[in-house]
Amino acid sequence: MGAGHAHRLYRHAHSRVHVLPPHTKLAAALAFVVVVVSTPRTAMWAFALYAVLLAVVARHARVPAGFLLGRLLIEVPFVAFAVLMPFVAEGGRTDVLGLSLSVNGLWGAWNVLVKGTLGVAASVLLAATTELRELLLGLERLKLPPLLVQIASFMIRYGDVVTDEMRRMRIARRSRGFEARGVRHWGVLAKSAGALFIRSYERGERVHLAMVSRGYTGAMPVVDEVTASRAEWSYALALPLSALVVCLLGWAL
Repeated sequence: MGAGHAHRLYRHAHSRVHVLPPHTKLAAALAFVVVVVSTPRTAMWAFALYAVLLAVVARHARVPAGFLLGRLLIEVPFVAFAVLMPFVAEGGRTDVLGLSLSVNGLWGAWNVLVKGTLGVAASVLLAATTELRELLLGLERLKLPPLLVQIASFMIRYGDVVTDEMRRMRIARRSRGFEARGVRHWGVLAKSAGALFIRSYERGERVHLAMVSRGYTGAMPVVDEVTASRAEWSYALALPLSALVVCLLGWAL
């Protein structure tokens, strides 16, 4: 996969969660999300326990609460959707602070909000403790189709290249006194977008030719063989197994 590639969500720290094999963390996060989604929406106490479990994981991973809460802002569009549900959903109505709201809409909003928040929090913790290169190795270890792993790898690696090209083009425009202030400047921006596409396409062709000249035949060589011991699997799966117990109690009670 080449050299490591740090990302903004990653938080460097020395913890037992950080050193876990990536495929164990991926499996644990996926299993936790499945359990959360499977929990009945009326078991409010269960979701509170899920939040406690994630807080314990964050503590062990040395991820500060401020860091985690700041990254949860990515779910704002889902929050807006959940807020609208009580107003537009059909069914029985109830009065809340003088507003007539749908009972089904309120339950639906709660369901989307709490499960979405817990899922995003689990994903943020996964990203905060696992570098992108390790995530790709984990996906490969979990037998995800190699072509999808390669596409994700190239997208991650050359996303920064395209972004840097955009930055240089923006600096070049500003050095010539250009500032987009209205509709009349859209033509210049459209030409810049076209030039960026052509440059990116040409760079992609050069990269592909360089790879072929070095023996690339459609499959990336495996540099690191990632394995996990039984103890590491047990440590990683402690979160989803604990959540599963809570889920079963939520259905039983």
